[in-house]
Amino acid sequence: MTLATKGAAIDIAGVSKFYGNFTALDDVSLRVEPGEFMSFLGPSGSGKTTTLNLIAGFTDLSAGEIRLGEQSIGHVPAHKRNIGVVFQHYALFPHMTVAANVAYPLKQRGMPKAERTRAVDQALQKVQLEKFAHRYPSELSGGQQQRVALARAMVFTPSLLLMDEPLGALDKKLREVLQLEIKRIHRELGSTFVYVTHDQEEALVLSDRIAVFNKGRIEQVGTGHDLYTAPRTLFVGQFIGESSVLRGAHRVAGDETALTVAGTTLTAPGAAKGDSPQVILLRPEAVMVQAPGTGPQDGRSNIVSGTVREMLYLGSAMKYEVTLADGSHVTARTPTQSAFPIGSTVELAWNPKDSALLADDGSTAAL
Repeated sequence: MTLATKGAAIDIAGVSKFYGNFTALDDVSLRVEPGEFMSFLGPSGSGKTTTLNLIAGFTDLSAGEIRLGEQSIGHVPAHKRNIGVVFQHYALFPHMTVAANVAYPLKQRGMPKAERTRAVDQALQKVQLEKFAHRYPSELSGGQQQRVALARAMVFTPSLLLMDEPLGALDKKLREVLQLEIKRIHRELGSTFVYVTHDQEEALVLSDRIAVFNKGRIEQVGTGHDLYTAPRTLFVGQFIGESSVLRGAHRVAGDETALTVAGTTLTAPGAAKGDSPQVILLRPEAVMVQAPGTGPQDGRSNIVSGTVREMLYLGSAMKYEVTLADGSHVTARTPTQSAFPIGSTVELAWNPKDSALLADDGSTAAL
């Protein structure tokens, strides 16, 4: 028996979930491709775990359809969906050894003992715990217990593996190690993985694509690069990575839109639609901090003055928090060769094409 398998597609069509008058999920549609690593990312209460539970069968649909491969599974009991699930809290049987925990789903399926043993050995090798087969969960670290839970979820070669914040209880260093392990296992298995997290960095590291949830809906689906460089909404732009948001009166000028910010005219690519308020979203690495009077350089034609209110040394870069005349705050991350002390006046300069013009939906960075 081999652990290699081919993942199944998931089609979520018009899915909603209501709890009385409360809408937990509102008309969500999404396709996850066979063998894809898809992350559901969003703040608490955004609908990502509800969607995972609907796929797993732990929660009943209120509306819509979910298909796993060619089969509609909306009314199939959870234990008959043949889906692997890994939870944040490992849910291991404390009275069973590691090997017995991993073998449990195979025993429930009536697999002969000799085949079970081979499958368990292979699964434990995948998570690098073959030497711990006879230990009990209480004798393992948190990271090792999570590996056992992962081995148990994949031992029966499911075409779909669901993970609900499986690394949330671990420290940062261990999370980073296990992220790489999960990425490796996904590559070797070929199963479809759906991973729920509120940690944007984790989603960026692991995923082929990310679905960003907000208030029961999906705001945008794309690769990490797409979401970071071309967010479609202000919520996505602020939730994925660091950013600064500049607000001001705008006017359309051909293929660009000009905003008046702190008394200075700044441009961004794209034409605003109608008279709705617009914002410029900036990533810190796109902003150069320079001495007053330096002026445009290397295409950085957007220039605005401000006062340094914080300076942080990050080793490979300097991070600045700069306050503009209208009270706006801009974050910049620049090489360490130059340093501007707190309280000094500086110019912030960036290329218009390195900014995004977005409708002002009232989102804030505190998500």
